[in-house]
Amino acid sequence: MAQTNRIPKTAQTRDAMLAAARNLKMARSAHAYVRGNTAKFYEWLAADKQLVIPDGPSVWICGDCHVGNLGPLASAKGQIDIQIRDLDQTVIGNPAYDLIRLGLSLASAARGSDLPGVTTSRMLEQLVEGYELAFSDDIGDQEAVRPQAVDATLKAALKRKWKHLAAERIKGTTPTIPIGRTFLAISKPEREAINALFRDEKIRRLVTSLRFRDDDAQIEVLDAAYWVKGCSSLGLLRYAVLLGVGGKDGETCLVDIKEGIKAVAPTAEKADMPKDNAERVVQGAWHLSPALGERMRASTLLGKSVFLRELLPQDLKFEIEHLTPDEAMKVSKFLALIVGKAHARQMSDDDRKSWKKILNHNRPKTLNAPNWLWSGVVELLAEHEKAYLEHCRKYALALDGVPG
Repeated sequence: MAQTNRIPKTAQTRDAMLAAARNLKMARSAHAYVRGNTAKFYEWLAADKQLVIPDGPSVWICGDCHVGNLGPLASAKGQIDIQIRDLDQTVIGNPAYDLIRLGLSLASAARGSDLPGVTTSRMLEQLVEGYELAFSDDIGDQEAVRPQAVDATLKAALKRKWKHLAAERIKGTTPTIPIGRTFLAISKPEREAINALFRDEKIRRLVTSLRFRDDDAQIEVLDAAYWVKGCSSLGLLRYAVLLGVGGKDGETCLVDIKEGIKAVAPTAEKADMPKDNAERVVQGAWHLSPALGERMRASTLLGKSVFLRELLPQDLKFEIEHLTPDEAMKVSKFLALIVGKAHARQMSDDDRKSWKKILNHNRPKTLNAPNWLWSGVVELLAEHEKAYLEHCRKYALALDGVPG
């Protein structure tokens, strides 16, 4: 069936509701505002002419490296590892951006936990120490020492089954998606386009490749809905699709379809990346998070570039709340180690040595973190706090019907 290139009217009427949902999410906390405002992050970095960010080796970076974008992931064969779990903004670029973005996210989380400023400075020291460990020979021993908050999430992931994912996402194991605040009804053209998408052999094989399914297993679209999910992605194409795999006695799975958009993260000069945004996301995933990359495919839907992945019960994100000073520092070190691993595996030996030397340069005697990282995080934290309060003011006025 030929796919239409027009977005149905049903989708057009969703815009106002989705904008309101996005504003609400970003008003809930300063940390949520940081997570949902990637574009502002890079705008403010570019506007700060006094901040000199070192040029690291050009590698695939997350581009939106905040705490919520790290967590346990299951591979196609069921193995679980902690990796970067969201790569919408991935590009070939400067790894320093991921460090600043992660530092800002952790500092914001520290503020939310009412931790003192001294703890924030120590967290950034631990961030650099953990990141550099990824370039050392004793990395294996360090990975085994997981902070309590990380260990609890990983243990929860190991115990999870399909029924847990179904209860969370679709409120039950029946093969229907409940229409309401989280899932919206889709139009007939949208449903037809989704049905056609899963008749594509490339997409069909993505579904059958997971968890030792038969290559020729029957696939049926049981239900589909627009998914009100994420924050910065609200307003883009996002669908949840329930599939039956293997006929009457088979299993049910949930597939996430997400629109690929142009990245706002700065790209290295002469970077060799796919021009198609969904293809870029998939390729970045292969380099940064192999467990995720092997579970993703790029395609088109309703004239838009999209990428797909089956959601597995073991895929979880870290929710870092109410941290003690000691736990905050341990979390900073461990998460930076995960990001460092993703960067280091792409670098040659010479590049790793060069980048580590740059990281060690220009460190003050009183703080074991580079000046550019400390300054960047502190200044961005102040900018985000100011912008967050202004966002909340406009949100409150909008609720009262008063012009902002």
